[in-house]
Amino acid sequence: MSTLVNDRDLASSLECPVVDGKRQVQHVAPRTADVGGIPVNRVLPSRQRRLVGAWCFLDHAGPAVFEVGSRGLRVGPHPHIGLQTFTWMIEGEVLHRDSLGNEQVIRPGQVNLMTAGWGISHTEESVAGEIRLHAAQLWIALPEADRRTDPRFDHYPTLPRWQETGTDFTLLVGEFAGHRAPTLAFSALVGLDLASEQGGTLALVLREDFEYGVLPLEGGLEIEGDTFPANELAYLGSGRDGVTLTLPAGGRAILVGGEPLGEEILVWWNFVGHSKAEIAEAQRDWEAGSERFGSIPAFEGEALMPPPLPWKE
Repeated sequence: MSTLVNDRDLASSLECPVVDGKRQVQHVAPRTADVGGIPVNRVLPSRQRRLVGAWCFLDHAGPAVFEVGSRGLRVGPHPHIGLQTFTWMIEGEVLHRDSLGNEQVIRPGQVNLMTAGWGISHTEESVAGEIRLHAAQLWIALPEADRRTDPRFDHYPTLPRWQETGTDFTLLVGEFAGHRAPTLAFSALVGLDLASEQGGTLALVLREDFEYGVLPLEGGLEIEGDTFPANELAYLGSGRDGVTLTLPAGGRAILVGGEPLGEEILVWWNFVGHSKAEIAEAQRDWEAGSERFGSIPAFEGEALMPPPLPWKE
């Protein structure tokens, strides 16, 4: 759902600087993009930060209210390789269709996970009559050893939930605080939604071998005296055994983390690859209508086509 070019000069250090004996937190500003007719705030990848673990893409869509009678979100057929698309729905309903024949409505509190592997295509559109949308969509880069795995789709309507100090926790993937999510992962990851109706301060235990980022979705947040407005990513780096953060009343944030991928990846349009040749092959196959990406006959509309590759083959 994106047109972006990976730049080998983008920041990749896992360490945040230490000033006066205190580890700093990196501010990663969002940029605005259009996805399916709605504006989104995009924080990964950027020139400030390429990856957080294997998380290589992070869009925050909404909260949005559509005009009555409008189509809302509508994203035509488009392909993916080398990644998992990860959709966390907060408000509204979206219909997913893919070239494997899956049709699934995702509702608030649920995760849709599509593993592209060797190749898949899909569509996304608001359910008829739905006027609201609030979601986070992320991509997870598949390790090189798994990049050509068979495509699949998984839906997770039930996830681990608990409450601490007035904050509602939902574990989206991985393990945290003695809980384990059922979500399929090909590398060591964690994803955690934090929602606080009354606001409050949280002390989170972290893994020192993971790198982490926290994105405030509503209301901003404060980390150890440092303030982050909504949609500005707080990159914590690695080597931390914990972090203290404060959410305002009605605040919401998502924490993502994982073991550093340790592999060079390239992101172009809707493809994630480990070489330019791999991405160029996928683009040629999609433009040629290859069976590799299948079709979605139930969707009425044109397929999305990529811009020209930004390098010479």
